[in-house]
Amino acid sequence: MNICVVALGKIGLPLAVQFAAKGHRVIGADVNEKTVELVNAGTEPFPGEYELDIKLKTAVEAGLLAATTDTAAAVAQSEAVVVVVPLFVDAEGVPDFGWMDAATKEIAKGLKPGTLVSYETTLPVGTTRTRWAPMLEEGSGLTAGEDFHLVFSPERVLTGRVFADLRKYPKLVGGIDAASTEAGVRFYEQVLDFDERADLPQPNGVWDLGTSEASEMAKLAETTYRDVNIGLANQFARFADQHGIDVKKVIEACNSQPYSHIHQPGIAVGGHCIPIYPRMYLWNDPDATVVRAAREANVAMPQYAVDLLAAGYGDLTDVSVLVLGAAYRGGVKETAFSGVFPTVEALKARGAVPYVSDPMYTTDELTALGLTPHRGETVTAAVLQADHAEYRELSAADLPDVKILVDGRRTTDPARWQGVRRIVIGG
Repeated sequence: MNICVVALGKIGLPLAVQFAAKGHRVIGADVNEKTVELVNAGTEPFPGEYELDIKLKTAVEAGLLAATTDTAAAVAQSEAVVVVVPLFVDAEGVPDFGWMDAATKEIAKGLKPGTLVSYETTLPVGTTRTRWAPMLEEGSGLTAGEDFHLVFSPERVLTGRVFADLRKYPKLVGGIDAASTEAGVRFYEQVLDFDERADLPQPNGVWDLGTSEASEMAKLAETTYRDVNIGLANQFARFADQHGIDVKKVIEACNSQPYSHIHQPGIAVGGHCIPIYPRMYLWNDPDATVVRAAREANVAMPQYAVDLLAAGYGDLTDVSVLVLGAAYRGGVKETAFSGVFPTVEALKARGAVPYVSDPMYTTDELTALGLTPHRGETVTAAVLQADHAEYRELSAADLPDVKILVDGRRTTDPARWQGVRRIVIGG
């Protein structure tokens, strides 16, 4: 097949490479000229995705992958179009469709009869049918479901391990009609491979969800579940702190029974997905009180971690505090909705002087994020915000003036912090 992937970001580019690895000819469309230039040179435009550099170079050298800024032209040459354009949302989950609207209008210009269009960007329920279908029809003069196929098939991967996740998790597909769904299932069966999984209720592979709305809801539901579960774990952790209970032991005990799957508590829930998609779900379903309560519980955790610090240290006025980790999770160079920002603000509100360090970021990069990088200043307290592997080796000798450490991720080794008061969330 000839396939167009629209937006060559941290999900789109690995997808394009995956399709090319299956022998298909892929044209990647992106508005960023530098990204296009790098891809055409076989050079990954961002670091950190396992094996992307090798697979990208192989695909480009084989003549199976090229990039362009002309989306309409790329679509016109393709039998299938996969859209992974970012959808921006505010803190309340209200979508800003600007980039996706612009991309969809460009797709419409090049759309020809018989083409499959698949949206993978997470969307509010109903968007594929009520927003993209009319927009594609208006710009192309074609009729969705008759002249071209339209499906929603959510990306379900984590950056850093995209290729492994593509094999591990079923690919969910739902169209605006039965023919679209069938075309979407057929397409993904030709471009993906799947690991065998005995734990699933049906064989791993491409799963037909029937409608685009069901597929849209599945993505929102699976991420909202995680947020709600973490919110519950955080509630348990706060109660455990009040009663001298180690919540980690409690959770391990609970999860030894097959009907309990309690997640881990922590200082923050960050990233593009878990903090945002529950808000997007609430945009569809504002009466979902459980979802709203969990989101509020998780939003409160950075402040709670700083409260634990203040309770152990005392007055934080003019106290220099080091926040360990700017990334939203360990091993990923990404700060989208990272807990570092509310943690720093909570420290400032108590009069502290917060500094930030992160093994993945330079001091200039931290400054560009609006954070004050640690350049060796004396600090007497620390808060661990990201669970980078490097922090497992961190010790009191590395921060000799620190009197108290709040480990918001249970990452540090307590044996390395003898003489320092080490506090973890949930006992």
